[in-house]
Amino acid sequence: MKVTYIHHSCFLTETKSCYYLFDYFKGTLPVLDTQKPILVLASHKHQDHYRPVVFSLLKEMGMQKIYAVLSKDISSKTVPTDIPCTVVSACKSYELPLGQKLITYRSTDQGVAFLIQDGEEIFYHAGDLNDWIWEGETDSYNRQMTGSYRKQIDLLSKELHGRPLTAAFVVLDPRQEASYDKGMLYFLKHVQGNCVYPMHYWEKPQIIERFLQEHPQYQDRIMLTEAVAQR
Repeated sequence: MKVTYIHHSCFLTETKSCYYLFDYFKGTLPVLDTQKPILVLASHKHQDHYRPVVFSLLKEMGMQKIYAVLSKDISSKTVPTDIPCTVVSACKSYELPLGQKLITYRSTDQGVAFLIQDGEEIFYHAGDLNDWIWEGETDSYNRQMTGSYRKQIDLLSKELHGRPLTAAFVVLDPRQEASYDKGMLYFLKHVQGNCVYPMHYWEKPQIIERFLQEHPQYQDRIMLTEAVAQR
């Protein structure tokens, strides 16, 4: 699998069968094989995760086979009528247009997270599923948030049955200040996989360096997203 970081929470992954473009809202796309199918997945409608312009960009690049997979909070009317569109809800299983398996998880903010199996490749994109602890919130709110997040990650872990993820795209948000690492740490402790890509860090990649300095035991699992990586 080849993984390319685009911007914020947007990644392009390439398997033998197709491309997957997650949560595009801006950024430069690399040169693509125009004959290879591409699935555009959007976890929710927040403007830093989805812009319909992605479809016109792909058409301008000459992509011949484009498919859309949208969380149900996004209107399917934002997709051109000539592009097949699958609308998904949280906590359900789907067969994608090319036969891949998709399982969705409930976000702790809005929309869904994605778990996809494409042949031997298994990969996860969190969307906005994270342990959103904020200093300005009440203790009860933050406890409930942590419980909700851990429930979804535990469901993910159970689904995997100990199988390692080929790649995982997980929130690491510096705006959470002292709690910035809580969601990432729980994920790393409960889900196997050696290619974990931090995202949603608002153009502050130094938060990844901070995480690795504070948690050096994960040096071999955390990927530096400001580059193209291949596994």
